[in-house]
Amino acid sequence: MSYPMKSKKENSKITTKEINQAKVANDSWVLRLYVAGQTPKAVAAYTNLKKICEEQLNGKYSIEVIDLLINPQLGSEDQILALPTLVRKLPVPVRKIIGDLSNTERVLVGLNILPGN
Repeated sequence: MSYPMKSKKENSKITTKEINQAKVANDSWVLRLYVAGQTPKAVAAYTNLKKICEEQLNGKYSIEVIDLLINPQLGSEDQILALPTLVRKLPVPVRKIIGDLSNTERVLVGLNILPGN
């Protein structure tokens, strides 16, 4: 399984345009998943995240996957110390979860997503 990658530095920051689009989309979620290559944990994290988003966020989300093997400098903005790491950029406040995201309840609590919302 492969997942979409961001490979350019200009893609690492949330732009004003993205924030405005999220506001217009009403309750949109901007999620960033930091990985190191397509390891089993990275693939599992992406698969688990995609499943949770499809079940809980009703299409109101975007996932940006950043491979730190390709662009290690991109991890500094979000102070990434372990991989895989999920960062919720929007809605604020920023939240982080480390691991393969296999514990759905932990992910829902960590992201402050309540089932059925």
